[in-house]
Amino acid sequence: MREESIGLIIGVSIGVVIGLVLAIFAFFCHRYHRKRSQIGNSSSRRAATIPIRTHGADSCTILSDSTLGPESPIKSGRYGLPFWLEGFKKSSNMVPASGLPEYAYKDLQKATHNFTTVIGQGAFGPVYKAQMCTGETVAVKVLATNSKQGEKEFHTEVMLLGRLHHRNLVNLVGYCAEKGQHMLVYVYMSNGSLASHLYGSDVNEALCWDLRVNIALDVARGLEYLHDGAVPPVIHRDIKSSNILLDQSMRARVADFGLSREEMVDKHAAIRGTFGYLDPEYISSGTFTKKSDVYSFGVLLFEIIAGRNPQQGLMEYIELAAMNIEGKVGWEEIVDSHLQGNFDVKELNEVAAVAYKCINRAPNKRPSMRDIVQVLTRILKSRHHGNHHNNSLSATDEVFIDPDQLETVISVTDHRREESKDNPATEVFED
Repeated sequence: MREESIGLIIGVSIGVVIGLVLAIFAFFCHRYHRKRSQIGNSSSRRAATIPIRTHGADSCTILSDSTLGPESPIKSGRYGLPFWLEGFKKSSNMVPASGLPEYAYKDLQKATHNFTTVIGQGAFGPVYKAQMCTGETVAVKVLATNSKQGEKEFHTEVMLLGRLHHRNLVNLVGYCAEKGQHMLVYVYMSNGSLASHLYGSDVNEALCWDLRVNIALDVARGLEYLHDGAVPPVIHRDIKSSNILLDQSMRARVADFGLSREEMVDKHAAIRGTFGYLDPEYISSGTFTKKSDVYSFGVLLFEIIAGRNPQQGLMEYIELAAMNIEGKVGWEEIVDSHLQGNFDVKELNEVAAVAYKCINRAPNKRPSMRDIVQVLTRILKSRHHGNHHNNSLSATDEVFIDPDQLETVISVTDHRREESKDNPATEVFED
């Protein structure tokens, strides 16, 4: 009897142990399948929001994915420190959400002949020309390994250019985050930067006036897309001649989005940009808006006209000229001497009038990029339709262009945009 009791106790004990083991096994199986389901759902959404740290370990900017529509409720938020520690240690875990391909380090090393084909030097590292095994020519920007700011710019540029596509924006075709290196792979722009053409020593190769106006319109269209076509809108924050690249057809594309921010994020940030191109309102308040880009574009327009950059006293030069001519006619006195008088004075005064509006101290008095595109398009249409009777007017010819007329042009273009919604043939914007 005693032996039967002992056997019963042992049997019950074994049953309890087996039951506990089965329960624990079932619990972990449930968690495993639940986790896999969550990962699958997250993957299908392509990581709709990816945080990029801007002001410390626990503060971030939310960058949206290209699959999100205008109605998507995207907002900035805060995330815990452990995520950031893991995310920044393993860059490859963050950037695949951009949808861009990742290049192998050894392939880029081979394509650049062990990184010896330098074609430029950016703020955070050199740029190399690369010949890929497919025959494609690309430009590879290598970010300095000791630059934390460079790492931030790397993530910002990959996430933004992964969803922004326009013929007047530089194409990012891939990236490399391997062996402690961060590299960006772009479509190769064979004619270099606008700055290299404006300040080249060979006068015979100076940009002609017609080409300068076309480049200005290309840049304006790129910015107009960022401000009004991208969802959410993007503010570039570093428009300057060295960030405007030219392809083999001399079409201009806006480049270098490392400082760019989406409009929805906190606009109070550390002052970043290039001296001379920065909006005075941004410098004084620390708040950047679309009109900050408009100011920088105005400086760029005057740079295109005068062939002089802000570091060479461009703005002082402009303000002195504006005092003498009261913002109306006479802008031909500041024209780049490399043009040797070969420019249309009427067009010059119209373009200068737009530029002077852009650099107004009061942001609300500056035109939008959409208005600027409309005005520059009208100027070029007038040229092509033969409204300018002379290809080049002498500096002594008197042409009356009042910049205040731009206000009328802007109001008219607003009305035309409304009409173009019903009649696509009248639309002048290009995406």
